[in-house]
Amino acid sequence: MPQQHHEHRPDPHRPDPHRPDPHRPDPHRPVLLDVRDLQVEFRTRDGVAKAVNGVSYSVDAGETLAVLGESGSGKSVTAQAVMGIVDSPPGFVTGGQVFFRGQDLLTMAPETRRRLRGAKLAMIFQDALSALNPVLSVGTQLSEMFMVHEDMTRKDSRAKAVELMERVRIPAAKDRVNDYPHQFSGGMRQRIMIAMALALEPDLIIADEPTTALDVTVQAQVMDLLAELRREYDMGLILITHDLGVVADVADKIAVMYAGRIVETAPVRELYAAPAHPYTRGLLDSIPRLDRKGEQLYAIKGLPPNLTAIPPGCPFNPRCPRAQDICRTDRPPLFPVAPGRTSACHFWKETLDEGQR
Repeated sequence: MPQQHHEHRPDPHRPDPHRPDPHRPDPHRPVLLDVRDLQVEFRTRDGVAKAVNGVSYSVDAGETLAVLGESGSGKSVTAQAVMGIVDSPPGFVTGGQVFFRGQDLLTMAPETRRRLRGAKLAMIFQDALSALNPVLSVGTQLSEMFMVHEDMTRKDSRAKAVELMERVRIPAAKDRVNDYPHQFSGGMRQRIMIAMALALEPDLIIADEPTTALDVTVQAQVMDLLAELRREYDMGLILITHDLGVVADVADKIAVMYAGRIVETAPVRELYAAPAHPYTRGLLDSIPRLDRKGEQLYAIKGLPPNLTAIPPGCPFNPRCPRAQDICRTDRPPLFPVAPGRTSACHFWKETLDEGQR
C-alpha cells in the first residue's frame, strides 16, 4: 500500500528554522551579562529550598534571552539575584558570579550596585498594578526617576515623562500623565512599566512575565514593543515566561529551567524545531496548535518537585516518559549537543532524533 503524504501546515507559534534571522546579534560583540554557577536558597521552617542550583547563562548587547519554565522553576529568583533584590532573610545567594560588563555584581559595594539599578540594569515586574504606587500619578512616578538620577527640574522631568509615555504608545499621553495607575487598563499599565524601565536608557532590561493576565492581542503588542525597543536602544533583554508561544518571534536564544537548574539551552529556532530535553518537548507539545484542532491538549504529568527535597538523579525523572535507571541515580550535567546548544538529559540524542523525524 503506498505511503500517504500529508500536507505540512506551518504552525504560527513555531518559527521557521530555515528562515534567516536578521536580528541575530554579532557573535564577536562583548558579553553584556554573564551569570556563572549562580546558587540561591531560601531557609524556611520546612527546610532549605534550593531555588537556584548552579545556573549559568549570558546575554549580549542587542540580544534577547528567553528564560522558560513552570512556576517554581527558579527563573524569577535568578533574575532577582542578578538585580540584587532577593529578600534576605529568608533568601540567600550562596554561590556563583554575576558579571555585568566585566564587573561581578555579587562582590560590588551595595551603594555602587544600587546606582547601577535603573541606570544600567532595569526590571519590568510581573504585576504592574502592584509594582506601581497607587497614590501617585504615573507622571509623578516617571518624573521622579529623572529628578533623582539626572537632577532634572520638575518641569523638564514631567516633559520627559510625557515623551516616554508617547514612546511606548500610550494614547493622549499629555492628557493622561496626571492619571493614576488604576485608571489605566492592564496593557497600558504594562506599557508604563516598560517606560519606567526604559527611562534612563539601561544596557539591560529583565522582563518578568510581562504579558501575564493580558489577552493574546495585547500580549502580542507588548512583545512587539519590547522587541522594537531592544533594537532601537541596542540593549540586552531577558524575558522570563512560562509560555513558549509568546517568545517565538522575539527571542534569539532560550534557556529552559526546571527545579532550579537549566536543563536546555539553544537558539530559538533550533529548539522549536527539535528540542533535546523531554521537559522542553513536553512544554512544546502543550502549546495549542492550529493544525491539531480537535485533539486533546497535552499536559506534562505530575508536579514539579519540592525544592526542599529534590529527588536524586535527574529532577525531572518522576515525570519523564523516557526515564530509566540511570536517571534516578545520576544527575546529568549539561551535555554539549551542538554549537550553542546544551541539554541536561542522559538521553538527549534520542530526544533530539525524535523531534527531527
